[in-house]
Amino acid sequence: MPVTGQLLPGVRQLPTGYDVDNSCRFEASSSQRMVKTLGTPTSTKIGTVSCWIKRGSIGVEQHFFGTKQDGNDRCSIGFDDSAEGELHIVQEDSGSYSYRFKTTARFRDPSAWLHLVLAIDTTQASASNRVKIYINGTQVTSFATETQPSQDTVIRYGISGEELVVGAKFGGGGSYGNFYSGYLAEVVFIDGQQLDPTSFGEFDSDSPNIWKPIDVSGLTFGNNGFYLDFKDSSNLGNDANGGTDLTESNLTATDQSTDTCTNNFATLNPLNPIVHDFEEGNLRIDATASNWDSAFSTIGASSGKWYFELKFLSKSSEPLVRSAIGVVDARGQTQFATNEVGYTVSGASGDSVGYNGNGSNNIKKNDSAQYSGTNWNVNDIICMAVDLDNGAVYFRVNDSAWLNSGDPTSGSTKTGAVTITTGETYVFGGTAYDASTEWQFNFGAPSFSISSGNADANGHGNFEYAVPSGYFALCTKNLAENG
Repeated sequence: MPVTGQLLPGVRQLPTGYDVDNSCRFEASSSQRMVKTLGTPTSTKIGTVSCWIKRGSIGVEQHFFGTKQDGNDRCSIGFDDSAEGELHIVQEDSGSYSYRFKTTARFRDPSAWLHLVLAIDTTQASASNRVKIYINGTQVTSFATETQPSQDTVIRYGISGEELVVGAKFGGGGSYGNFYSGYLAEVVFIDGQQLDPTSFGEFDSDSPNIWKPIDVSGLTFGNNGFYLDFKDSSNLGNDANGGTDLTESNLTATDQSTDTCTNNFATLNPLNPIVHDFEEGNLRIDATASNWDSAFSTIGASSGKWYFELKFLSKSSEPLVRSAIGVVDARGQTQFATNEVGYTVSGASGDSVGYNGNGSNNIKKNDSAQYSGTNWNVNDIICMAVDLDNGAVYFRVNDSAWLNSGDPTSGSTKTGAVTITTGETYVFGGTAYDASTEWQFNFGAPSFSISSGNADANGHGNFEYAVPSGYFALCTKNLAENG
């Protein structure tokens, strides 16, 4: 079965090799973080931070790594509050910057994983060698702001009693703030060595522009060093190197994710012109506008067979008529700021199919009723199977029969399906109206608890209900393995 995928620019189909199994999903609104009090350091002047990052919220200041003693003595790594999202790396001592770097490069792609290395050695005679920053294996040399530390500056990662934090920074008011929303994987701190990126990743021999992770378990981490692989859902702060674990705050087992830098799952794309609050790694939306607004997947496809789920939540007594999920020609997805999925996509060759949550004839294609579905209730899970090879869309609610006596395995017969135009690129998602609706999408790496657990035939994804035979989770490994 040939499969082709349409991905946002940063979404990469990584080659096979070392696999990262898990990440941790952070949500700023829940003040999630991990902390560790540093002991006697291997070095007070030398250290390296490495981690893989997939952003969630864009356009707000967020930090994901740093230390604190008080509001005037701290350091942090994070993204600027502009819509462009420059990387900002600082250390403050007695309220003054000891070092400060702000990139000219902008990091605002919520579909992509990127790799950061911050390598510090303030004993270096040359100022340019004291702090080195690398993104995806390449050193960053262009900065909007660049303040190198003086020689032999004590770094805050090397101070006994300093509190190190993952997922936030310490604010001037004496508490944690600027919490991070998004995913982190392979979080490493090396105490006592200034390492370059080749200790953590490599360029692929067949695809030399692709930077991919390598096994870091054999590194020497130093006294205060640690390695977070997030494999233990009951203890996400576990130090896989065997050192002191980080203490979690407000994180739960559902914050462990299989969305990683070696298997990138679809999420919802916050760069579309929508008015929603996105949470939980861009898998949960909270409708906020007084009109129709859309949310669609970061990964689309023009062929293949794909399955996803949506858990319906509600904040009002009348939300159902104001919700629709479905599939849309990728070229027309921005039109759904004024209409719901299921209305015509003008100027596009493909179709729009939507399942409205309330009323008869609530499955629509291009503004034409197709058949009556089942009304949704709070906490229902709506299942959707999309056969792009044969041009067929199927719906069901929970584990009931597929609507309209549909059979997703019927192939070209398309039993009970809503038909769509083949050969077009489609994205998956939905629309909601005003502040009456909340949804949680599951493209295979869910943010909500799964009671049963069902993977696709390739072993990818975690779904509440069984994946139809021949259908797959929307992730880069499936795009590669079935292509």
